[in-house]
Amino acid sequence: MLPWKRALRPLAALLLAAAAATVPATAAHADSTATTSSSGWNDYRCKPSAAHPRPVVLVHGTFGNSVDNWLALAPYLTVRGYCVFSADYGQLPGVPFFNGLGPIDKSAAQLSTFVDKVLAATGAAEADLVGHSQGGMMPRYYLKFLGGAAKVNALVGIAPDNHGTTLSGLANLLPYFPGAEDLLSAATPGLADQVAGSAFLTKLNAGGDTVAGVRYTVIATKYDEVVTPWRTQYLSGSDVRNVLLQDLCPVDLSEHLAIGLFDRIAFHEVANALDPAHATTTTCASVFS
Repeated sequence: MLPWKRALRPLAALLLAAAAATVPATAAHADSTATTSSSGWNDYRCKPSAAHPRPVVLVHGTFGNSVDNWLALAPYLTVRGYCVFSADYGQLPGVPFFNGLGPIDKSAAQLSTFVDKVLAATGAAEADLVGHSQGGMMPRYYLKFLGGAAKVNALVGIAPDNHGTTLSGLANLLPYFPGAEDLLSAATPGLADQVAGSAFLTKLNAGGDTVAGVRYTVIATKYDEVVTPWRTQYLSGSDVRNVLLQDLCPVDLSEHLAIGLFDRIAFHEVANALDPAHATTTTCASVFS
């Protein structure tokens, strides 16, 4: 075997391992086809209230699924009176549980179909989207190219890779390994699309980050080790609010995984973004709210 081919295998493994930091430990044991929970999450009988007139669609991250990513945030929102739904997308043939690996433009089309299903069931005219990691970036393709802006009021991205990631610089090594980029694209196109400078991200961000009529919130952590540099998560444009978790609570040490899975300070800011008219100040004490 040629030396560069031997080097390619560990490099690909490292890329996958870095991205897998978005996976909850329980992922391999969860049933991502689950449709209901005791808290009313994914209950298609739910009708939005006057206080919360839009259903909330949760969009998982790379290697995540519609259950594991939201075991904390979905109940957090349902007990506050929201109709909450979660989508699966980006499945690869023969790969159970671990989603978000397919081409991101195709994943955005799946999200479009899911939002239509939720709007039809709830009778709402618009939905709000909350996504973690890829799930905070991918919906922007839906909004920009697939007509989603007419059906979405707000997009809240938790540690989204809006301008791609170098995976702490690891992706910068790809050009030095002949064939590495082709292998990554062929095996897991959803990962390749997220590398900074990819054709997908170039198209997504051309002409501006946002579209008119949608409110955008980005919640980032400076300890993010997956979407790097972390400032690339921020959006530019009208009706954008970029939030750094440590500006809300300096002692919050959450990294890429924790901010989306169980950080109640981040969750409080999600709730503020969904209902800005009744927002309250997010502080370290919000962990108890």
